[in-house]
Amino acid sequence: MLGNIWHSSNYAAEYLDTNEKRLSYLRENGFFKPGIHWKSSPYGQKKPWNPEVLYNTELCKNIIHKYYSEEQTNQEAA
Repeated sequence: MLGNIWHSSNYAAEYLDTNEKRLSYLRENGFFKPGIHWKSSPYGQKKPWNPEVLYNTELCKNIIHKYYSEEQTNQEAA
């Protein structure tokens, strides 16, 4: 049983031990792929030009771990 894999940005940030701004950065810069790591909420939107984003927290966790591991390695090499 899979359950619901899509979570609000608030929940995802807390679960992933980060913040919503960093999630947005990763999404907008192509680290998170649409339909895989994130999607627009299917519920009614007050601002259709700025829809609520839902995240697949388990898949995002893998990307965040990889991204920060590479970032830390690059900082150590400098």
